[in-house]
Amino acid sequence: MAEKKEETKKLKITLIRSTIGQVPKNRATIQAMGLRKINQTVELPDNASTRGQIRMVRHMIKVEEA
Repeated sequence: MAEKKEETKKLKITLIRSTIGQVPKNRATIQAMGLRKINQTVELPDNASTRGQIRMVRHMIKVEEA
């Protein structure tokens, strides 16, 4: 029997502010999320670690449910 694959929830995260002048820890978090340029969007899984990253840099990003 074929098992149904559970669909994981995704978050669309867009960088809306520059990392210039930000705390190095916040810059590293943005980079770890895969964001490089302003207005770049990435899709990440909706889990506890991603939510923690979002909380750290919430003033620099826009989050939408995908």
